[in-house]
Amino acid sequence: MFDALLRLFALRPLLTITILGVPLVALVVIGLFTVVVLKLLLFVVLPVAAIVWLARWLWCDRQDGGSHW
Repeated sequence: MFDALLRLFALRPLLTITILGVPLVALVVIGLFTVVVLKLLLFVVLPVAAIVWLARWLWCDRQDGGSHW
């Protein structure tokens, strides 16, 4: 069975590339997309959210005249 499969792949290289290559390319693309999204969240969204939170916290504190301590 395995020998027949190897012969099939040897006779049809395009089929071999399709069967073995497409899932690998899909995994690589999904992995790269995940890394890009995580980096975007970590280095863009999180700092912006922290700055907005800190600015609101400080501004509301001065507007109320109270202290958070």
